[in-house]
Amino acid sequence: MNAVRSIRTYGYLFGYLPFSIPALRQIRRMKSTAASEVLADTVSREPRKWAAGILKRTNSEIKMTVRGDLPEGPVLFVSNHEGNFDIPVLIAHLPKPFGFMSKKEVKKLPVIRDWMEEMNCVFIDRSDRRSAVRSIRDMAEKLRSGHSMLIFPEGTRSRGGQPGDFKSGFVRIAMEGGVPIVPVAIHGTSEIMEQNNNRIKPASVTVDVLEAVSHQEMLDRSAAEITGIVQERIREAAAERAARKPRQETVRTA
Repeated sequence: MNAVRSIRTYGYLFGYLPFSIPALRQIRRMKSTAASEVLADTVSREPRKWAAGILKRTNSEIKMTVRGDLPEGPVLFVSNHEGNFDIPVLIAHLPKPFGFMSKKEVKKLPVIRDWMEEMNCVFIDRSDRRSAVRSIRDMAEKLRSGHSMLIFPEGTRSRGGQPGDFKSGFVRIAMEGGVPIVPVAIHGTSEIMEQNNNRIKPASVTVDVLEAVSHQEMLDRSAAEITGIVQERIREAAAERAARKPRQETVRTA
């Protein structure tokens, strides 16, 4: 059964892309005339549909909880990085459309690259320090332009272990972008693929959108302090979820 589920999931992941090309062309035609809010909603619709379709085929269960008030306007989502399914889960369930930072190799993938560019994603060459600096500036510029962004400050996947140490560059991005930081704790995505030798299995996944760190709080504290606050909130929420029985906490993805 897992082999069949894997074929269906991977088949949909890539097989859906050609059917999204007409929507991609429509978005490009709209750019000169549509209001920014309308364009953002239109851009996010197809990736959400794609991500939800992938998750449905894994037969996984997702629960998202928002703790506290989500700030209005653009934000920098800062999340732990457990597995490859983090991005589909967050695209399908976070309450704001967002772009994210991705390695430059993804730019070689047609259609995926095009959609990521429309989503305001930023590509980074991890082997080039100057590229990393440019990526920070690019993300800050996207935020100043009104687009929410997502970053995984661990820099690698934890594969179900405790979230690793966070690099502090995200604080600079939020400061330069003039936006609050919204921590996100994700738990269970590695059980879909990484823990099964890349075969797809159903999993119970939780997403906790945590209390935001305001721009004023960033002005009042050092980058190291803000990094520690965000990291601790995410680690505590992820550990809390890991200690519970997930299937009693989740609802099936539509």
